[in-house]
Amino acid sequence: MTEKTRAGFRRRPQLSEDVANHVRHLVMSGAVSPGEFVRLDETAAELGVSVTPVREALLILRGEGMVELVPHRGYVVSALTRDDIVDIFWLQGQIAVELVRRATPRIGDTELAELEWFNASLRAAVAAGSVEDVERAEFEFHRVVNLASGANKLSWFLVGATRYTPTRLYASDREWGEEAVRSHENLIAALRRGDVDEACRLTSRQFTDGAERLIAHRGM
Repeated sequence: MTEKTRAGFRRRPQLSEDVANHVRHLVMSGAVSPGEFVRLDETAAELGVSVTPVREALLILRGEGMVELVPHRGYVVSALTRDDIVDIFWLQGQIAVELVRRATPRIGDTELAELEWFNASLRAAVAAGSVEDVERAEFEFHRVVNLASGANKLSWFLVGATRYTPTRLYASDREWGEEAVRSHENLIAALRRGDVDEACRLTSRQFTDGAERLIAHRGM
C-alpha cells in the first residue's frame, strides 16, 4: 500500500468504516478466501492505523455476515456463494431501476449536461487508467440520476447496498470501463427521449453484468 493511501486513512474520519470498506473489497473481490483469517495486527500495519479501528471494523463485518469469530483464534472470512453474489446485485439492481424509473420524467437539460460531462470524465479516466478517477466519475454519474429521482431514502438504501460492490476491481478493468461508457451513452439517450422502459432495461443490465463479471473473476 502506498504512503499516499496510508496517509489518507490517517487523515479521514470514521476509520472503522474505512477499514470495513477495505476488508469488504478484499472479501467480495476474492482477494481473501473463505476460511482465511483477517489478522488485526497485519491489517492495521497495512493500512497505517491502530488495532482499534480494525477491531471495530471486524465487529461491523461480523454483524453483516462477512466474517466469523473463531474463539481464541480471531476472525475468518465467511463463505460467499454464487447465489450470494447474484442476490446482492439483484437487490442493487431493483433499487437502481426504481430510482431511474422515477428520475426519467424529471431529468432536464441541466441533468443531461451533467451526465454527459461525467461520462466524458469517465471516458478520459478509463483511457488514462486512473482507477480513482474512474470510481469517482462512475459514482457521480449515477448520483445525478439518483438525485433526480427525488427518492432520498431509496437512494440511501442503494448506497448501503453498493458497499458490497468491489468498485476498484471494476475500475481497474479497462474493458469494463469502456463498456460502462457505452452503456451510459445509451442511458443518456433513453433519458433524453423520456424512454422509461429502455432506461430501466439498461440500468438493470448494468447490475446483471456486474454480477456476471464478479462471478467469472472469482471462478465460480
